Amino acid sequence: MAEGNKVIISHGNGPQVGMINLAMETASKSEANTPNMPFPECGAMSQGYIGYHLQNSIENELNKRDMKVDVVSLVTQVLVDKNDKAFENPTKPIGSFYSKEEAEKLMETGLVFKEDAGRGYRRVVPSPKPIDIIEKKSVELLYNNSTIVVAAGGGGIPVVDEAGEYVGVPAVIDKDFTTAKLAELVDADVLIILTAVEKVAIKFGTPEEKWLSEMSVEEAEKYIEQKEFAEGSMKPKVEAALGFVKSKENRKAIITSLEKALEGLEGKTGTLIRQ
Repeated sequence: MAEGNKVIISHGNGPQVGMINLAMETASKSEANTPNMPFPECGAMSQGYIGYHLQNSIENELNKRDMKVDVVSLVTQVLVDKNDKAFENPTKPIGSFYSKEEAEKLMETGLVFKEDAGRGYRRVVPSPKPIDIIEKKSVELLYNNSTIVVAAGGGGIPVVDEAGEYVGVPAVIDKDFTTAKLAELVDADVLIILTAVEKVAIKFGTPEEKWLSEMSVEEAEKYIEQKEFAEGSMKPKVEAALGFVKSKENRKAIITSLEKALEGLEGKTGTLIRQ
């Protein structure tokens, strides 16, 4: 913002939504007999929880710099296709661990459980691709009026269209894909995906490891085909960046660390993905 940019911020919610889901599960089994909370509602709670902390911290920093900029956190729904093949094969683990016997009993209610790395059984939900951001016009209105918007947290709350009504579904949308979709829909120029490393690498963790300062669309697609990027880690980030860059001419994406975000935007570090 200090450099004159308009900013939308998205975020993950893995630990927080798991904690909320676990707390609600635990409460439902207690003497209080609290009703269990549906997963879309857990996602909405996490957006408010994390959005508050981001909004508060950013406002405090802006005040220190004497910058009069509004910051808004927006509960965000994301449309997915109810016929997405991800619904046929739930893979995203959520919530607490159960014994095989407990899991089998819970599966009688229609939930799906799978063994998780020998640590027990966990509920798994689908991870469909985002189609549209329901609140995109509100995001765009705020964004175009120089408001910092925190939106689409945790990949957004997944909803499907049921005869013209949006209905929440128990699923988790990859946050990188949702962020790229939001950037595309509001006609952003640059997508910055922040991660734990300063640049993207090929041959990661091997003696031939190579850190990349730049990738063309063709190079990124080649590396994905060669399985250079780990599933559930760097691969979705590169795929999301690639999708954004390909969506319109002159768009670019940068993958770097939080600490190097400004330097990445200035072209001094990070991995630039371009057409």
